Parts: sequence; C-alpha cells; structure tokens
Amino acid sequence: MSERSSTLKLEFAGEWFTLDPDGEFVIGRTGDLDISDNQFLHRHFLKVTYADGFWWLANVGSRLSATVSSAGGTVQSWLSPGARIPIVFEDCAVVFTAGPTTYEVVLSLSDSQFTAVGPAAAGAGETTIMPGAFTPSQRLVIIALAEPLLRRDGVSVADIPSSGQAAKRLGWTTTKFNRKLDNVCDKLDQAGVPGLRAGGGKVAANRRGRLVEYAVSSRFVTRADLELLEAATADCDD
Repeated sequence: MSERSSTLKLEFAGEWFTLDPDGEFVIGRTGDLDISDNQFLHRHFLKVTYADGFWWLANVGSRLSATVSSAGGTVQSWLSPGARIPIVFEDCAVVFTAGPTTYEVVLSLSDSQFTAVGPAAAGAGETTIMPGAFTPSQRLVIIALAEPLLRRDGVSVADIPSSGQAAKRLGWTTTKFNRKLDNVCDKLDQAGVPGLRAGGGKVAANRRGRLVEYAVSSRFVTRADLELLEAATADCDD
C-alpha cells in the first residue's frame, strides 16, 4: 500500500464507512454494505479496492449496472457488469436499481487531484440533451418517476413508481404515460444514453429505473422540479 493513498469514505442512508486500502469493500446482499432485504440485488454487486495509486470501483455482478457521477452531475459513467473505473473526484454518487428499488451511495475521497468542470455555455459545447429538448409533458414523465428519490430526506433508498402509479399521479391513462415514456427513452437513447433499449431496439426490462438513475445523477431533474409536478396535478384536480 502506498503511504500517500487518499482516504476514501462511503456513505449510505446516513451511515459512514472508512475503507481499508489493504482490503476490499463489497456492496451487495451479503457484502460489507449489507443490503439483504432485496432479492433482486446480487450477493456481491460492487467492489471497491485500492491499487496502483487509485481507488477503483468494479461491477462484479452479472446483470445489474450502476450510474457513477461527480457531485455536480457534470461527469457520468455507466458501470456495466465486468467493468471498473477509478474513483478520481472528491465526491461522487453511485446510483443503482435492483427490482423496483433505487439506491444511492456517496463516495468521498480526500486529496483528489481531479475537479469536474461545470457545463459549457450554450453553443458548440452545449450538452447533447438539454431540458428544452423535451416537451413539458415528457418532462413530467421523468419527474413523476423520480419523485420518490427526489423527495428523500437523508435516506438513500426509494421505490420507483410503476407506469400505472405514475400515470395516476399525473391524472393520465397508463397508455398515455407509456407512450410519452417511449418518446423520452427514444430521445435519450438516440443521444447515447445507455440502458434504455435492449438488443434489437427492444424496450429494456428496467428502463424506468435506468431513466431515474440518469435523470437524478446528471441533475437533469432536481428537487426544485417537484413544483412542476405539483402544479400539473393541481390542474388535474380543478
């Protein structure tokens, strides 16, 4: 172990862990971070180790993926099974979905030499998908699905609504909601966001979870957007 190794801490649902550079830290149903109440989660899903002067996050599962982003959401990676990435930013969030539940783990690194740069101004360097690229109703689809995670207060776990539940929240039919969800996923898929389409262009099995991961991790939707949802549902009640 290098004497200059940075200290890495992990937070989940208000509980903090200080990781040992000489060992490994496993997240899963039977890991060091024990999430034993979700049968959809791998026994060993994510593993954190220290090697070659860096902390590494590896996906050691076989089915699930995770979204890793810098604290401001300006840098984002999709960690698929078998992949690993170095942990280089001072703070980053790891968001993943197992079954109907989404989890968020925060990693805090001391002495980081990397800083995420804020988004460029509109023009040649603007991001691929900006909020204006979606219609107001399409944006409501994203907010309705992300609502439980956005409303969390110190808790890093939230159940994602079904299409029927989200449609009812908006006062829509399930058919209308799914049609607009299709449009949202198509736009993001065309922009290069992975995990929303399966092979052959088919609908991904857990596209709602993947959409929430992307939207929350990239700060595409935030808690402030819940006002749009409240306004829309108030109009439905009138």
